[in-house]
Formats: sequence, structure tokens, C-alpha cells
Amino acid sequence: MADFKFNEQPALAGFFAHLLKATPWVEPTLEAADLLLPMPLSLQRLQLRGYNQAQLLAKQLSATKTRTDLLLRMVDTPAQHGLKRTERLTALNEAFAVDPLKASVLQGARLVIVDDVMTTGASLYSAAAVLKAAGAAHITGLVVARTE
Repeated sequence: MADFKFNEQPALAGFFAHLLKATPWVEPTLEAADLLLPMPLSLQRLQLRGYNQAQLLAKQLSATKTRTDLLLRMVDTPAQHGLKRTERLTALNEAFAVDPLKASVLQGARLVIVDDVMTTGASLYSAAAVLKAAGAAHITGLVVARTE
């Protein structure tokens, strides 16, 4: 996973998508979803890394359902590793937003937020709260790995 995220190995997205699809509940979840929303990166982190690993993964899962223009990263938060869940939630306060000109797309929608790794779930929780407030009917988080 570290090679995919940090060592310029974007081609691993196909492998991880295949791995996810082998999980029994994932295919039905993807079929039922209206949209897949990759966890957005801040502009600074995107420029540093060169790609958004969650976006590559989402496109491998369903290119036609993936949207990168709805869930936005507004704040370049500090790296989350090493922080407790409450500290992460505080750091992520107002980190995410929905494009107000496109928010109507989310009304009643069934969404899947795609990310590579989940530690405490603070990022997924914060992003889901923004999407729910914008009118999403159902939100599922889908990650490749979970840290201890």
C-alpha cells in the first residue's frame, strides 16, 4: 500500500480494485451506488504526490460512476498519522465541502466514498457528514486497508 500511495506506483490501482471486488459485499454495493467519490487531496498534497490514489482506485472500480468534482478538499490538513481520533476530527473541521453549484446531484443519491487506507475513520466521517448535509440518502465508505 505504501508503494501505491507514496512511491509513485499508480499502476497498483488496478490490483487493489481487483482485490476489493473480490470482497463479497463490494460488487453489490458498487452496483447499487449512484456515484463513487474518491477522497479528495489538498492541492498541495496532489502536487507533491502527482496523483490522487483514491481517485485512481475509484476509476478502476467504476469509471462511469466516479465523480471528482463534487466532494472538495478545502484545507490542507496536517498529516493524520500519529494523531488521536479526536485530534483528527478537529484537524478535519471544515476540511471538506460540496461544490454548491453541483450539490443538487447529491439529493437522494447513494454514494460510495473511496479511499486507500482508514485509520480512525475521521476523514470518512467528516466527508460523509458534508455529503449527508448536502442531501445524500446513503453513504458507504470503501477502503483497501485499515490500520491497527
